[in-house]
Amino acid sequence: MIGLCVDTSLLSGKENESSLSDMNEEPVMKSRRRIKLWLSLVLVMVIGGGPALFGQQKQADETRKLGQTGFKFLTISVDARAAAMGDAMTSQNVSSTAMFYNPASMARMTGTLDVGVNLTQWIADVDYSAVSFAYQSPIGVFGVSGVMVKYPDFLETIRADNAAGYQDLGTIQPSANAFGIGYARSLTDRFSIGGVVKYATQNLGNAAVRLDENDEPVRKKYEKSVVVYDFGVIYSTGFKSLQLAMSARNFSRELTYAQENFELPLSFRIGLSMDLMDLTSMNPDRHSLLLSVDTERPRDYWEQLKIGAEYTFMNLFAVRAGYITPHDEQGLNVGFGLKNLAGLDLDYAYTQFGVFGGVNRFSVRYEF
Repeated sequence: MIGLCVDTSLLSGKENESSLSDMNEEPVMKSRRRIKLWLSLVLVMVIGGGPALFGQQKQADETRKLGQTGFKFLTISVDARAAAMGDAMTSQNVSSTAMFYNPASMARMTGTLDVGVNLTQWIADVDYSAVSFAYQSPIGVFGVSGVMVKYPDFLETIRADNAAGYQDLGTIQPSANAFGIGYARSLTDRFSIGGVVKYATQNLGNAAVRLDENDEPVRKKYEKSVVVYDFGVIYSTGFKSLQLAMSARNFSRELTYAQENFELPLSFRIGLSMDLMDLTSMNPDRHSLLLSVDTERPRDYWEQLKIGAEYTFMNLFAVRAGYITPHDEQGLNVGFGLKNLAGLDLDYAYTQFGVFGGVNRFSVRYEF
């Protein structure tokens, strides 16, 4: 038996018309495929973090094994605006402070220079200071960042054969810092990439490990340094102001303190954000309601869902709120900001922290 296949477009004489139609539809189809790809990635991350997002985490707590990490100061949110929105910053357009969250969004800065100064009054009298600087050049955006941590003084003692059972050796003041160089670039009008290379150091002081024959302390320096890598991407879908993004933070080699090995707090994030006023007929120059959602998979904690919202009036005043789940002690995040004050943005954030009290953050940003 012989089969015969006939191209009906040839019989109808519409070959050229069909080809022209395919050419016109090709860019549209490509755009749709890109959007579907990113939405699929979002669903994968959300479904992968399902136990944390939908309240099933407690059933897995007893059997799940979480890794221990060091250099935890690298995970603290240092920007007031970000903290007020529950750190859901992966897909947002920010400037130099993007190096602390998703460096790719630094490519979206509108000015030539951007400078940020951030102060955080953390729990247990620990203070964080962070600075960032970004410059937009013809070949991309270059940035420099720094985080400095000031710990309170710790009493130092060592076991001794006396009435008290120990010998007072004074105080120790640990310190930690991380300095980075970043770069970001928009490959198209919708897609941007970025990365940061950081040099992080944590100094726990010169601790006494024993007493010699004259009861003088023999000390050992406990200090570690490591090179750390962050990178991210951000994509504007073309639907209103909807943006999707991914980031990875704190890639590094394994470190050792004494005889214990540990890794840095590596984490992966995927997020989306959109100005909900785009779905209404309200004037976008007067009102903005930004909703931002991140899902994070850290190395040393359960999957977390981070939700933040920011309402801005006349691009002058903003109020913010955010929430993170699951968590230990951290509760609701709130804050406000004053924008475009002769080029200055002033932000404040307050975070409930259970038995530890509250955490205050202050930020100043200048762009020109």
